[in-house]
Amino acid sequence: MKSVVTTVIASADAAGRFPSTSDLEAVQGSIQRAAARLEAAEKLAGNLDNVAREAYDACIKKYPYLNNAGEANSTDTFKAKCMRDIKHYMRLVQYCLVVGGTGPLDEWGIAGQREVYRALGLPTAPYVEALSFARNRGCAPRDMSAQALTEYNALLDYAINSLS
Repeated sequence: MKSVVTTVIASADAAGRFPSTSDLEAVQGSIQRAAARLEAAEKLAGNLDNVAREAYDACIKKYPYLNNAGEANSTDTFKAKCMRDIKHYMRLVQYCLVVGGTGPLDEWGIAGQREVYRALGLPTAPYVEALSFARNRGCAPRDMSAQALTEYNALLDYAINSLS
């Protein structure tokens, strides 16, 4: 799994050198933000179903045509799959918060996603809307501390940019 630590070590190893001072500072910064990331991961875990449901509802509200016959959200099966995908992205964000890097999103959420969605004829804009809603809905200190929210939002932005 790719994290800041594994990325720094792999980069230094590939260059045939020991990690530099700036490499070690990046690792130290990641460790210093670990408590905030774990707070965000814990809060997300405790509210994952609600966050995913609200995000799903927001994307369907913005794109109601998806419920029309023949569209990506027109049957109960398609609706369940859309909700599953939103939950999947939210879980990957949670995993990234725990490991302190984008590895889970890169490996299990981003790699090949455009090709899969294109092959299945699925639009990515509703997923972008759902993740954007989840990002914009977060509030410090109501939901989590400001630093935890920053960590959470950064990963949601990463996922949103990958889908855009």
